[in-house]
Amino acid sequence: MDRIDRDILRELQHDGRLSNQDLAQRVGLTPSPCMRRVRQLEQDGVIEGYRAIINPEAVGRGFEVLVSIEVKRDRAAVEAFEAALQDIPDVVEAYRLFGSPGCLLRIAVADLQAYERLWIERLTTLSGVTEVNSQIIMKRVKAPRGLPVDG
Repeated sequence: MDRIDRDILRELQHDGRLSNQDLAQRVGLTPSPCMRRVRQLEQDGVIEGYRAIINPEAVGRGFEVLVSIEVKRDRAAVEAFEAALQDIPDVVEAYRLFGSPGCLLRIAVADLQAYERLWIERLTTLSGVTEVNSQIIMKRVKAPRGLPVDG
């Protein structure tokens, strides 16, 4: 991957809706080679997709919680837990961690009452769960804006 590929990635992370013409101009290429490079980055799996960034409050999910969960340390329990998470739309991110806690979730719901319902009805009832700890997000200090792509 050369400097131009990295410039393309940087620009697309900043604005995934750039036209090929604008992208080419920003990275110093003509449109045809720029499009070839973007397609190659997509085919190589470097660019995995394109998404809109949505304001959580605008869709009724402005209450966010980081939840650490301990799951029994056996393969079947972990696999069942991870599969069950796929069916909970309020869980917007989930990570299996080394050490303790075993799993970290980011949850987005409408309010405290919605989170309490989720906690009681879903999180604590998932197979293999031994502990659930919640930390309510007070303020997002830095939002995800893409990965650094410099050398």
